[in-house]
Amino acid sequence: MRKADVLIIGSGVAALQLAKNIQDRMNVMIITKSRMKSSNSYLAQGGIAAALSPDDSPGIHMRDTIIAGEGLQEEGKVMSFVEDGKRAVEALLSDGMTFDPKLGMEGAHSKKRIVHSGGDQTGRFLIDFLISSLSENVKVIEGEMAYHLLKDRNGRIAGVRTKDEAGVIHTYTGDHIVLASGGVGGIYASTSNHPSVTGTGIAMAFLAGAVVGDMEFIQFHPTLMISDGRTKGLISEAVRGEGGVLVREDGIALMESIHPLKDLAPRHVVAEAIYRERLGGGNVYLDITGIRNFPTRFPSITARCEKEGFPIERGRIPVAPGCHFIMGGVVVDDVGRTNLDGLYAIGEAACTGVHGANRLASNSLLEGIVYGQRLADHLKEALPSKTAPLAHAPITGTPGQLPDRTMLKKRMMEEAGIIRSKEGLQRLMQWLGGFGLTYESKMDDLDVEDMEDYLIWVVSRLIGTASLLREESRGGHIRRDHPKKRPEWDKISIHMKIQTGRLKVSVYESVETKIHA
Repeated sequence: MRKADVLIIGSGVAALQLAKNIQDRMNVMIITKSRMKSSNSYLAQGGIAAALSPDDSPGIHMRDTIIAGEGLQEEGKVMSFVEDGKRAVEALLSDGMTFDPKLGMEGAHSKKRIVHSGGDQTGRFLIDFLISSLSENVKVIEGEMAYHLLKDRNGRIAGVRTKDEAGVIHTYTGDHIVLASGGVGGIYASTSNHPSVTGTGIAMAFLAGAVVGDMEFIQFHPTLMISDGRTKGLISEAVRGEGGVLVREDGIALMESIHPLKDLAPRHVVAEAIYRERLGGGNVYLDITGIRNFPTRFPSITARCEKEGFPIERGRIPVAPGCHFIMGGVVVDDVGRTNLDGLYAIGEAACTGVHGANRLASNSLLEGIVYGQRLADHLKEALPSKTAPLAHAPITGTPGQLPDRTMLKKRMMEEAGIIRSKEGLQRLMQWLGGFGLTYESKMDDLDVEDMEDYLIWVVSRLIGTASLLREESRGGHIRRDHPKKRPEWDKISIHMKIQTGRLKVSVYESVETKIHA
């Protein structure tokens, strides 16, 4: 059994920002089920949103964030987030992180405020910078999947059980256990996410008793390159920000009559438009003929286009939507604390409330650096924990039949994807309920793949439950049978937790804090 002061599960920007800023005060251990750079953060082509230009301000950034989020956020929470975000980006610059000199524009932003690094390689450059800043005080464990949170005899979360690629079980304990395990994209057939990002951290927290919320709000990025019916990676929103135009097969602009912001409309609007066009049998392309110096501005996209047989000289890239980001997750406060003593969540695994029903472009890396910094500041001031011996909690045994992952991903895309309906969601929930699994199923005797399949089943049930309950369309949750927003759902979030082995659902109404900025 190994122990650390701070035990972090995940290796994206939130995890690394926390480790960087706490390593001089505490022993830190990072556990990742794949490799250190196997994260959505590393893949991020877009940048970091921050109000850095003279004609911009945190107040304007806040308004853009709230408009994109469609009425679910508290203004005070969002204002604090964007103010801290500006300071966090400035701190990265002071620490030696290099950004490109030109601020970019992306969808639903009213100002140019996106900072990039390496053109379309911001995530890679940022992760490399953060990893290079880690000291010997940070121990890294790769290739082990965390699958069970451990409690001490007082009920405090005090450790985690993992299984490595050889099937060996390991136990780690810590004074502070932090989930920074990312989102859920890998449970959908079409996704921009790294394959290892499958919502297992969210499921693990839920099974331990943590409250999860806003699980119905899933953002589908409008522009994934598509070839032979399969998605081949993300085409950054920055391409449209630089002048790229979505067109139909005949060259007519798709978004011209759909939204005032046209190609820079909020992501859920653009994704739905492309999805409907493709549903009707049409193809959609991203026309890049109006972008000067495309290979210089977007080197990684250029390389991918060449690899997939779409040389940029053709001027058009075939695109389709795919799962990109979940606005929901483990419910936390402003520093990342969950309802369980000793457990924290940051990054995409957390439901912070700042994104509302739809995340504003380039606010995700921002969220990672802000909440990583906030939690580091909090832990520096926290009183030493009084961790008791671990409670005895045998979890040997097998859970029974598990769903086929390929089929599950297909059904999630079709029935809990971009456009949903009561009938489709009920079919999904009936199918998920037919495996004889429970929220008390045992995992120790499973291999790593089956463990992940079980946790994917859990998180799929959470998404399906919330999507069925929310009878309206808002942000990343679109219901064909309830196509409009309903005022009675303003400021309302669906929260779920486990209670005596059963799912308990509650409705949380946020208290508005008005900011006049």
